[in-house]
Order: sequence, then C-alpha cells, then structure tokens
Amino acid sequence: MDRISIVGGRPLHGTIPISGAKNATLPLMIASLLTPDTLILDNVPRLADVSLLQRILNNHGVDVMVGGKRPGDTAYQGQTLHISAQNIVDTTAPYELVSKMRASFWVIAPLVARLGEAKVSLPGGCAIGTRPVDLLIQALQDLGAEVEVDAGYVIARAKNGLRGGEVVFPKVTVGGTHPAMMAASLAHGTSVIENAAREPEIVDVADCLNKMGARISGAGTSRIVIDGVPRLAPEERNEARRFLALVEALYEHRVHLICAAADQPDRLYPAGDGALEFRRIA
Repeated sequence: MDRISIVGGRPLHGTIPISGAKNATLPLMIASLLTPDTLILDNVPRLADVSLLQRILNNHGVDVMVGGKRPGDTAYQGQTLHISAQNIVDTTAPYELVSKMRASFWVIAPLVARLGEAKVSLPGGCAIGTRPVDLLIQALQDLGAEVEVDAGYVIARAKNGLRGGEVVFPKVTVGGTHPAMMAASLAHGTSVIENAAREPEIVDVADCLNKMGARISGAGTSRIVIDGVPRLAPEERNEARRFLALVEALYEHRVHLICAAADQPDRLYPAGDGALEFRRIA
C-alpha cells in the first residue's frame, strides 16, 4: 500500500491557505433560504458536500453563483458563493437529494419559517428513528408548526407564521440548534433555546443571521434567546432600520421612513443623496 514517509530534523516555515469550516458552511448556505436578498459567503471550502448542497438549493429555485478563479488561487483555497433565494419555486426536498447528506434536512426550518410550509424527506427514508431528526421536529412544533410524517416525508405547516416559544432539548444537538435558530429568527415574538449546542459553528451561524437583521443573543452558551423579526436582509439593507431605531429612541416617538420603494414598502432605502428623511407620526 502507499505510504507517506516524513523525515524530521528541519524547522518548518511558510504560509498555507486555510479554507472555511464545512460545519459552518453548510448551515450558512441553508440560512440563505431565510431572505430574498443575496447572501455572499467567502472562503467556502471546495468539498463534495458543498456541491451537493448547491444542487439541493437549486432544486428549491435558489441561484448559486460560484466566483471564478483569481490570480494566485490554488485548489486548496476557499471559493466565494453568491446565494440568492429570491424566488423559491419548490418547498419540497426529495429523498434522492436529502438521502445523500443528513444536514440537508435542515432546509425544513427556513422554508416553513419564511413560506409557511415545507415537505422534506427523512434522511433515512420512512423510519424516523434511523436518523436523529426527532429533536428538530420537536423544536418546530414548539415554535407553532403543525408537523406530520407521511410516506417518508416530514410535512411542516405554519400558515400564520411561526410563533416564539421555548425549545428545551433533552440532549445537546447541533442538528437541532442550527435550524431552531433559523426558524425562530422569523417567528412572531421571543424564543428561548435551552440546552443549546455551543460549538463554534453555532456562533458563526448566529453572527451571520445577526448581520442579516436577526436578533440573537447567547450563542455559544447553553441558552440562546431570539427575538423574531418580520424579515431578514443583508447588513447594508438594515442600515436604514438602525437609523430608524435611533431616531425613535432619541425623540420617543414612532417615525416612518418616507423613502421606501413604492412597490416594496417593507424594504427601506436611503434617499438618493444618501440622507434619510423622517416623518413624525402624530
């Protein structure tokens, strides 16, 4: 058989590129389903699981653009993904795709949170016990989703949106904490996750969601608190909302931004000269 022989005795020096962690990349890609705006991920590892998840997201109507090679790039360096879930055309994740990667089952959380419904194959087929997804299903139910299992598929519905609730995991689960955070980010009200996983990738996902406008605190501890918001968007789109909150806090009056796009009044934009115009509500 082949072997690698290493002869020591010489000092090591030099620089090597380190791509991002797969355990953070996969849930971050899935989190793109929470927003119609483009999510940009840098330093994404070039792995088969990443390519497979791209196919799964494509199946939902998500556009994934992979940045081209740049001067000096090597096969070991990370890549840049531009992920746009503006038009989700299918909320079903079929068995032939989900069966190849367990983490792909997590798409059920952002789909039901944003669109009110999702139908995702059990990773192990019809037997729910063959893959540990029961804690994730329980978390969705704790957040108000109606969940049923039919012919090997988990069908989750929340016609009026998810609602804040308390999720208490009987054991620590990364696969439950990730999607629970995603779902709670768009739920009505405040959610608390007890006995949450504390891995570094949990913090990575929470940080990304917060940059998109979520309100998550406690990531990295066993207790995570999420105040749901009606919509997530990239960080630059939330600048107007931060100004709005500041004005309200300073003047103790509710105000409206009057520079919203006419066809999308829920999306706030700066005025043409970069200034924001506020109007006091009587």
